[in-house]
Amino acid sequence: MILKELLKAIQPVQIAGDPNIEITGINIDSRRVEDGHLFMAMRGTQTDGHAYIAAAIAKGAVAILCEEIPESRKEGVTYVQVKDSEDATGKLATCFYGDPTSKIELVGVTGTNGKTTIATLLYNTFRYFGYKVGLLSTVCNYIDDEAIPTEHTTPDPITLNRLLGRMADEGCKYVFMEVSSHAIAQKRISGLKFAGGIFTNLTRDHLDYHKTVENYLKTKKKFFDDMPKDAFSLVNLDDRNGLVMTQNTRSKVYTYSLRSLSDFKGRVLESHFEGMLLDFNNKEIAVRFIGKFNASNLLAVFGAAVLLGKKEEEVLVALSTLHPVSGRFESIRSPQGFTAIVDYAHTPDALVNVLNAIHGVLEGKGKVITVIGAGGNRDKGKRPIMAKEAARNSDRVIITSDNPRFEDPQEIINDMLAGLDTEDRKKTISIVDRKEAIRTACMLVEKGDVVLVAGKGHENYQEIKGVKHHFDDKEILISCFNG
Repeated sequence: MILKELLKAIQPVQIAGDPNIEITGINIDSRRVEDGHLFMAMRGTQTDGHAYIAAAIAKGAVAILCEEIPESRKEGVTYVQVKDSEDATGKLATCFYGDPTSKIELVGVTGTNGKTTIATLLYNTFRYFGYKVGLLSTVCNYIDDEAIPTEHTTPDPITLNRLLGRMADEGCKYVFMEVSSHAIAQKRISGLKFAGGIFTNLTRDHLDYHKTVENYLKTKKKFFDDMPKDAFSLVNLDDRNGLVMTQNTRSKVYTYSLRSLSDFKGRVLESHFEGMLLDFNNKEIAVRFIGKFNASNLLAVFGAAVLLGKKEEEVLVALSTLHPVSGRFESIRSPQGFTAIVDYAHTPDALVNVLNAIHGVLEGKGKVITVIGAGGNRDKGKRPIMAKEAARNSDRVIITSDNPRFEDPQEIINDMLAGLDTEDRKKTISIVDRKEAIRTACMLVEKGDVVLVAGKGHENYQEIKGVKHHFDDKEILISCFNG
């Protein structure tokens, strides 16, 4: 692609050099640059791409996108100066890969909890309808039935547009995508055209990055502020921030709720560990999911599918065939007569939702033993809150390691224990080794009780000192069942 044509997607401050050169590829990682590439020097949170301009040129870059043109310019290299390298990178990536979102219906899901479940269930629902569908999620990316491993909830703009380009080329009509707050703040979605956006909820998370809840809210809100006029915004009316999200949007606003009058209204009629009987817009549906939070997630899927043109009855039939997403309230029945539940809950709100769902089914007829930890090098402020909520809503609590990353696991546990009062501590023990913590829970449990193993869900690793070791909560539980 000729650089001059590519630059029509942005408004450069100045161009130093020949804009008529051919660009064979684009990159933000200087190590991946090849001959003929455009290197985009992004100012990231960890590193500044401007420091790698010389390295990119040495690897064959013929053009550089930057916020500051270097004082010593290399002859034969074209320098493009922009005001905002993050914004420009997204727009150029969209253009280079043929504007893929103009050829597909892209729906983004944002919020603290429920993103993975809603995006994945929408993907499964529209595959049930017979469409080729794409999925961009925390667990895995899919181009129809081809799995592509993922490292981030939302990839960098180049990886993202390359994937979306493949999805469009391979005939995907719909793509469902988790949109993280980091991706919005870092403009990874700049240049993408969304057909719709879904807001789930907003509770404390990622404050290590956003610093305040208000900043976190403003970041999520920007996603809806930028939504095009012909798109839809579907927001959860049961979250007090639901309508705040759409105050300045140009899109058409719709609501869903389990409590209030809304465009898509739901109720839980019956609840068991095998599933629920729900009422959506005065139509009954039996599903294999548990808990009010899952009823809310399914209601969002129902609403979005209807807004994408499907009939309510068709959608209800599709929803009745779906299974829970891996590691999201995944129920395993033991031969000994107790139930183990694996869930990704790693925020106070998500943990409370899962525990409330368990109590809703137990109705006081069994005890709850919770195994919980907190990730290292992340928001420390939520650690004591997580422990407090676990103790408040469980009969026994075992505090253990999650992904300690580069922190001392015992220090993380100490931060959690600081949230407990004398009564809470009487029902709480701490075991650093997560495997031993799960084994201990399975030894304490009795017939009719529930063991909740929270925090890691679908993850099949434990990250310690920068190394990912194989670790799967479900595997440990099943080995406990079998003695």
